[in-house]
Amino acid sequence: MICQECNERPATFHFTKVINGEKQEMHICEQCAKENSDSYAMSGNQGFSIHNLLSGLLNIDPSFTTSANKGSSIFQEAREVDQCPKCGLTFQQFRKTGRFGCAECYRSFDQYLNPVLRKVHSGNTVHNGKVPKRIAGSLHVRRKLELMQQELKQLIEQEEFEKAAEVRDQIRALEHEQSKQREGD
Repeated sequence: MICQECNERPATFHFTKVINGEKQEMHICEQCAKENSDSYAMSGNQGFSIHNLLSGLLNIDPSFTTSANKGSSIFQEAREVDQCPKCGLTFQQFRKTGRFGCAECYRSFDQYLNPVLRKVHSGNTVHNGKVPKRIAGSLHVRRKLELMQQELKQLIEQEEFEKAAEVRDQIRALEHEQSKQREGD
């Protein structure tokens, strides 16, 4: 594909912009992108980083307002005193750099990050991963067994022995079914 700016060099940057449901695509070469860095949101040789993306989401997203009459972002509620107890990084410093100082920062600033992560990940804030199809059935059964064993322990602690006996029987049935499947494979 040829650059849509100069019509000479091969396009190496491909931009897609969607405004009010209307999709616009732009294909430009590296040289035209550098010459028009303001138009294409490029800053010198730094390029794009996840840190820039996260910093941008934290600083300019108007959809995270706490109330219509205040008009203040939930991130503005994070004062300088909101800091990580381990490394001392403040939330305001994180907003500027887009980088955390340590692993504890994720827990310290959890209340401010969850709305951003929900928006970026379509409402999901917990990673479940993917399971290969060939082991999905046995994994599902194992997870169910683990949950039932936890339930059994709770019922025994609460001295609800009749319900515990029912859960125990269900566990045994699942284990028996699982052993039959292993023998069949």
